[in-house]
Amino acid sequence: MTPAPVTVAWEALGGDPASLSRLSAVVRDGALDARLPVREVARGCVGACALAAAELAARRTGRAMPAAEVDDGAVATAFVSERHLRVGGRAPVSFAPLSRFWRTADGWVRTHANYPHHRARLSAALGLPADPAAETVAAALAERSAGEVEESVYAAGGLAVALRTAREWAAHEQGAAVAGMPLVARERLDEEPPRTFTDLAGDPLRPAAGVRVLDLTRVIAGPVATRTLALLGADVLRVDPPRLPELPDQHADTGFGKRSATLDLTTDGRALQELLDAADVVVTGYRPGAPDRFGLGPRALAGRRPGLVVAQLSAWGDEGPWAGRRGFDSLVQAATGIAVAEGSAERPGALPAQALDHGTGYLLAAAVLRSLTEQSREGGTRLVRLSLARTAQWLTNGPAGVRDVQRTNGPVGIRDDPETNGPVRKAGRRTTGPVPDDRTTDTPYERADRWLTGTDSPLGPLRHARSPVSFEGGPRDWQRPPGNWGADPARWW
Repeated sequence: MTPAPVTVAWEALGGDPASLSRLSAVVRDGALDARLPVREVARGCVGACALAAAELAARRTGRAMPAAEVDDGAVATAFVSERHLRVGGRAPVSFAPLSRFWRTADGWVRTHANYPHHRARLSAALGLPADPAAETVAAALAERSAGEVEESVYAAGGLAVALRTAREWAAHEQGAAVAGMPLVARERLDEEPPRTFTDLAGDPLRPAAGVRVLDLTRVIAGPVATRTLALLGADVLRVDPPRLPELPDQHADTGFGKRSATLDLTTDGRALQELLDAADVVVTGYRPGAPDRFGLGPRALAGRRPGLVVAQLSAWGDEGPWAGRRGFDSLVQAATGIAVAEGSAERPGALPAQALDHGTGYLLAAAVLRSLTEQSREGGTRLVRLSLARTAQWLTNGPAGVRDVQRTNGPVGIRDDPETNGPVRKAGRRTTGPVPDDRTTDTPYERADRWLTGTDSPLGPLRHARSPVSFEGGPRDWQRPPGNWGADPARWW
């Protein structure tokens, strides 16, 4: 029997298997429809995060662990939160014109050029003027091989990845390195004494209340993780380089519950140390090795601030020839075979959401919460590492066959489609996993409205997706809306 994704995620986080009985699920057909088991993996990531939050709440209150719930509708809505966002009624700006799939002389390549510096580097690598038209880029790429584009654009500091099948990725040196990594790498760095929490009370219960989180992440996965920690009561301070603004709509979508400051880490070492001196958690989204020059590597942080939880996120993992490369969800989908699996004979496809970003974000938040719980019992500076590529490996290979299995009182049965050699897709099927039948329902997902809400903010009136992380007595919304990028001082309250 293939374990349900929430079981896989909870085990990877080091959670007590008995806690899985505290989770129920509302399963909705039509949520995150895809050929790959996106809905199940997304449910697993969010469900594990809800369990980790409930576990920490129980630890801090001294009461029984509250029941947690994961609803496919809330998950599907939150996994495309950037599409549901409205700022003053305006729809968000999505991918830039040069961020897309392109035909090459021998296949396809995926580029990412949402940021101005990435657009400039892509253009330079292709020998084109700044801000070229899409037709000009298409003509230049059509004359080159996908592999040549991948390497030349990377060498110029840009972002491009050749389309690969899952088999080709498995044979690639980086794919092999990723396959050997754990879904969630967890390590204790020293023998610091156990963390002491103040008693937790109030309504709603916010299990991360009083925890200071220094957020050194950008784009989606890391900010989703810290947005979730903010929902659960953490004081989250996001710090960005002063000359590298975040995309405005992206900042608005992932900025709930946080403050936003700028700090030049190359010159403001004293200010950084003052932040570290009072921090409980540091979350970084740098490429492996890049934080070391700022003294933000795991061992250096353990020395500068013993007792921290250090959470590291990367695109390609911390081993292999691509460990030092930049990457985004769309590029990882292209490299790992996902775009082929979700595409057609005519062109590559994509997942129904940036599910690698969102899923890894909720897993990262769960890893931080579990580390805090473990620290309260056993102490130690804690390190957790996750990557988009390892989440992609899990999606494409780990839960094969868990989609849409038969409801049964006994073991879960899995059937393959004889034409595709993949799991059969039928309406109303679901995974049971650790979730008892009497607390699980099958309901269609048709509209996102019930999981959307509105609030005023310094950015104007906002419509946004609610968090899908839910447990009995827990919060339903953030305590503060997002503010303007970089508008807050780089210090703790």
